[in-house]
Amino acid sequence: MAERRFVVEGPQAVREALPTLVELYADPDGQQRFAELLAAAPCPVTPVSRDVLAAMAETVTPQGVLGVAPLVDVPLAQALTGSPRLVPVLVATQDPGNAGTVIRTADAAGADAVVLTDGSTDPHGGKCVRATAGSLWHLPVVHGPTLEQTVTAARAAGLQVLATTGSGRDDLDDLMDAGALAAPTAWLLGNEASGLPDDALALADRTVRIPLRGRAESLNLATAAAVCLYASARAQR
Repeated sequence: MAERRFVVEGPQAVREALPTLVELYADPDGQQRFAELLAAAPCPVTPVSRDVLAAMAETVTPQGVLGVAPLVDVPLAQALTGSPRLVPVLVATQDPGNAGTVIRTADAAGADAVVLTDGSTDPHGGKCVRATAGSLWHLPVVHGPTLEQTVTAARAAGLQVLATTGSGRDDLDDLMDAGALAAPTAWLLGNEASGLPDDALALADRTVRIPLRGRAESLNLATAAAVCLYASARAQR
């Protein structure tokens, strides 16, 4: 990370990162299976043995190709330029799989950026990168601003700030019916185990609960993010 570069594993991630790659490695299987992908690389391809590629990779069973790319995170102000309408904000989110899934979901829902506040997992970690399924290169990703900085910047960009919590004062369905989700929105999404802290709830314009129709106690973070982001995306159409 000192050189502001990170490892990109597997053909899907390599394909999405391809224009930015500065190094690319392939074992004999990868050279054969992904010849067309390797031919399109903007950097030299270094052939390596399976054992060498396995030593370079984080996964137990590498998929034949591995790249090195510049870090993708951008400054908060840059990510929120151009009148954004939908931005998920991960607050102290620790699980890289969840964070990567939220980035992928945000991309699918048409979000303008994703912010991971300080104390959240690094979006460049291998598990997070794989969970994004390539979406890490599709929209701006911010890593490291404080919650206060993020909320201030979101409001300055014209976004209302909604916080998801099981004890929220507002029901998500009621907000949809009232048209409140049509406004440009930043969604605050909390830690997997403890949710959003009190200071985050206090900073929000509204605290919102997702209605649970059955007997489940709560929703997984990534699932809750998907529900909220698609509710906003639909209302903003």
